Amino acid sequence: MPHRTESESRKLLGRLREALAQDSAGQTRLDRITALTADSMETEVCSIYLFRDPETLELCATEGLNKEAVHQTRMRLGEGLVGRVAKTARPVNSANAPQERGFRFMPETGEEIYSSFLGVPIQRLGERLGVLVVQSKEMRSYSDDEVYALEVVAMVLAEMTELGAFTGEGAALSARHQQPVMFRGVVGQEGTADGHVYLHEPRVVVTNPIADDPQRESERLTAAVDRLRLSVDDLLGRAQTADKDSRQVLETYRMFANSRSWMKRMQEDIARGLSAEAAVEKEQSSARARLGAAPDPYLRERLHDLDDLSNRLLRILTGQGGQTGAEMPERPILVARNIGPGELLEYGRSLRGVVLEQGSVGSHAAIVARALAIPLVIHAERITTEALNGDRILVDGDQGIAHLRPEDSVAKAFQDKIAMQASAQERYASIRNEPATAKCGTNIALMMNAGLMADLPSLESSGAEGVGLFRTELQFLIRSNVPRRGELAALYARVIDAAKGRQVVFRTLDIGSDKVLPYMKPQDDEPNPALGWRAIRVGLDKPGVMRMQLQALIRACNGRPLHVMFPFVAQFDEFRQARQHALNELEREKKLGRALPREVKIGAMLETPSLAFAPRQFFEMADFISIGGNDLKQFFYAADRENERVRRRYDTLNVSFLSLIEHIVGRCAETGTPVSFCGEDAGRPIEAMCFAAMGLRTLSMRPASVGPVKHLLRRVNLNEARTVIDAARVSGAQSVRPAVIEWLRGQS
Repeated sequence: MPHRTESESRKLLGRLREALAQDSAGQTRLDRITALTADSMETEVCSIYLFRDPETLELCATEGLNKEAVHQTRMRLGEGLVGRVAKTARPVNSANAPQERGFRFMPETGEEIYSSFLGVPIQRLGERLGVLVVQSKEMRSYSDDEVYALEVVAMVLAEMTELGAFTGEGAALSARHQQPVMFRGVVGQEGTADGHVYLHEPRVVVTNPIADDPQRESERLTAAVDRLRLSVDDLLGRAQTADKDSRQVLETYRMFANSRSWMKRMQEDIARGLSAEAAVEKEQSSARARLGAAPDPYLRERLHDLDDLSNRLLRILTGQGGQTGAEMPERPILVARNIGPGELLEYGRSLRGVVLEQGSVGSHAAIVARALAIPLVIHAERITTEALNGDRILVDGDQGIAHLRPEDSVAKAFQDKIAMQASAQERYASIRNEPATAKCGTNIALMMNAGLMADLPSLESSGAEGVGLFRTELQFLIRSNVPRRGELAALYARVIDAAKGRQVVFRTLDIGSDKVLPYMKPQDDEPNPALGWRAIRVGLDKPGVMRMQLQALIRACNGRPLHVMFPFVAQFDEFRQARQHALNELEREKKLGRALPREVKIGAMLETPSLAFAPRQFFEMADFISIGGNDLKQFFYAADRENERVRRRYDTLNVSFLSLIEHIVGRCAETGTPVSFCGEDAGRPIEAMCFAAMGLRTLSMRPASVGPVKHLLRRVNLNEARTVIDAARVSGAQSVRPAVIEWLRGQS
C-alpha cells in the first residue's frame, strides 16, 4: 500500500463526515464507514466491533466479511486478537494473524482467507467502546502511518458514538447515557437518597471532531495552549506561599503545557484532519491508555495531572466552562471525580447525596458529608463519564452503591427501603424526648457530633442530650488563610447559643494526617502521616494557633461553662502541657478583665493505646476522657481505616478490643473520671449496646444515629448483655458479635 499522505487522511475524514451528516440510521452509518475506510486504506476488510456489555464485544458492521455475521459474532474481552486489542487498549498489527498467539477463528465470518490484521481500540478518555479492524489477504505488516490513520478514524468513531450517531437495535447499538448502570463503590457516609444528577464539572462534549481547515485549527490550538500556559504561570505566581504539594502539581502542569512532544502529537492529528478539540481528546485518550496501566503509582498520578490540564485546554477551545447554565435539578445529588471541602460546603444542605470517583473515608469531603448528614459513596469508578445532568440516581450509602438511571424494579425496591427507614425514623421520633434507659435501669447519655453551625438544629430533632464533640478544624479546612480570633470567638458563641444550655465539648484543632490545611506547609519527612506530626503535636510545637483558639473559646463562653478537650494525646506529659496552656490563657483573660467561664472542664481524647496505660495522675488530672474510637481502632489493629483491604478485617466487637475498652473504663472508675466513646461505632446500635454493657455511660455519634441507638438500648437489659459478652469471651471466640446477635433475636 502506498504511503498515506496528510491530504489523503483529510480526504478520508472528509468523506466520513459526509457519511455521518446524512440523515440515516445508525447501522447504515456504520456500514458506510466500514466501506469508506476499507476503500481508503486499500484493504479487503474493515470491521467495527462494539461492546454490548462490559465483557462482550459484538461485530456491528463489516465490509468484506460475511454480512450474516453482523450482530451474531461475539467474543469475550481478551478473546482472540480483537479481544486482546479491547483488553489492552493497544493496537495489534500482524502480517500473519492466524499464527498469532490467542488467534480465534470465527468460521461464520469467512475471515480465514485474510492473513494480515490491524486492530486499534475505539476509546474515549480511557473508556473502552470497541475495536476497529482492517484485514487483507496479502501477508504484510501495516506501516506506522497506516496505524496512525486508523487510530484517527477510531477517534472519530468514539466521538460520534458518544454523540449517539450509531444507535439502533440490540445492546451494542443502544443509545449511550440511557441504560441503567450500577456503580459499586465504598461507603463514605451512610444513608440513602433518591434524586437527580448534578455534575460538579460537566465534561466537555466535542461536537466537531473533523475539521476543514487544518491551518485554522492549528492556529486555534496554538492560541489555546498559549492561554493555558499563561494561566498556569499565573497560578504559580499566586501560589508562592502555597504548600509544596500544590506547587508540585502546578509545576507538573507547566511541564506538560510546555511539552514539545505533546504539542507535536496534537498538531500531527490536526494535519490528519481532526479538529483542535478532537486532537486534544485523542492525545488525552492515548495518554490514559499508556499511563493508566503503568505499575508505577507516580506515573498514574501524573495521568490525573495530564487529565486536568487537557480538560482545561478543552474548556478554553470549546468555551464550555464549569458554569454551563445547567440548573440544579430537584433533589440534587452531586457527582464529581473529587471535590474539596469548601466547594462541598458551598452546595450545603441543598444536596441529597454525593457520589465521587475518588476520595477516601477520611477525606475532607467525607468529613463535610458527615457534618451535612448526607449519604456519600466514594470510588464509584467512571460515573462522571456515564452520568448526565438530570439523570435519576439512587445513592445507597449503607452499601456503597449508586444506581444510575435505575430500572423500575430497582427503583421500587429502593423506595421500599427508604419508606422502611422513614417508618423507623417515625418510631424514633416518638422516643425523642425519652431517656436512653435500659430495662435494667441503667441510663446512657447520648450525645451528638458536630462541626458546623448547620449541625446544631439537629440537637433538638435528634433527641441528643448535648454535643459530645464539636470538630473545630472544619472552620480552618474550608478557608484559604488562618481565621481570626474574633471570627472564631463569634462562631463558638453562636454554637453555645444554639445548644440552649446543653453541654458542648469543643475539640481543639485536629489537623495533620489526612486533614492538611490549605495554608499549612506539609512535612517532607511524613511517610506515614497518620502516625506523624498531627493534632496536639502540632499545637505543642506551634503554640500560637492553640493559644489563639483557647482565647476564642474562653471569650465565646462569656461566663457560661467551657468544656474543651485535646486530640491525639499519646502520653501524660502532652496533656499536662496542653492543660497548662489553657490555664495560662484563663489567667491572662482574667488579668485583662474579661469574663471567665462559669465552669471549666479540660479533657483529653484517648485515641492511642499508650494513653490507656498512662500513669494514674493523668486520669486524676483529666476532668473527662473521650475515647476516640476511629483512631484508637486503627492503631490497636495496625490497620489503616482508609485502606479497604484491611480495615474491614477487624471487628469492633473483637474480644481484644472490648477488653481494651473494659480496661479504660476500669481505670477511669478508679479515679472517678467521666469517660465517653466518640466515633462511628458509637452510632451503630449493636456496638453501642455492647459499649454500654462494658461500662460506658456516655456515647457520642452523628445525629441520625441517636434514634436507632436509643431504640435498642431501651429494649435490652445491659446486665444480661454483659453476661452474653463474657460467656463469648470465655469461650475463646474471636468476636462476641455472633453471640450478641443471637441473643438479640430472642429479645422482645
